[in-house]
Amino acid sequence: MEAFLAGFTLSFSLILAIGSQNAFVLRQGLRREHVFWICLTCAVSDAVLIAFGVSGFSLIIGKLPWVESVMRYAGSAFLIGYGAKSIWTACKSVGSLVPSEVVTKSLIATLGTCLALTWLNPHVYLDTVFLIGSISTGFPNQKVVFGLGATLASLVFFFSLGYGASLLRPLFAKPSAWRVLEIGIGITMWAIAAKLLLA
Repeated sequence: MEAFLAGFTLSFSLILAIGSQNAFVLRQGLRREHVFWICLTCAVSDAVLIAFGVSGFSLIIGKLPWVESVMRYAGSAFLIGYGAKSIWTACKSVGSLVPSEVVTKSLIATLGTCLALTWLNPHVYLDTVFLIGSISTGFPNQKVVFGLGATLASLVFFFSLGYGASLLRPLFAKPSAWRVLEIGIGITMWAIAAKLLLA
């Protein structure tokens, strides 16, 4: 139980910080667009990365230092583009920001964006593969239990964020609130991209 709680607490604390992935899940939750599949995709992605980290995959990545640079620049480019798209959306007509009038994107397109925000973010690898993977070595005989705790934390967090966002829906009935959200998401994406490029 100690290893399980340690994995759960660590993973939850790492994922709690607002980032590109969390902002996207929040936005989809507020719009009620493909919420289940978005939350599941994020949770499964984290589960795969955590499994790699706990099983020692971080050692393999450590021997390929060029991977970090490739992921950093690819992720930054995507975040800059996505941030610009959010800012552009915020600058459009007021009506386009009203949830009932927003055209729902296809599930495939939405999942594509979700996967890009997840797998092109180097911080995801640092948190799940490297950090969780390295700390799991402190539980040599319970690494699987530690990993399960970390995975459950991800599952709980994403589904809570995705479906909990509906509690804020009355606030976002105002077009101005959607405008602020889009601008906030855009700035968040740019800030993360800048952090990656200046690292």
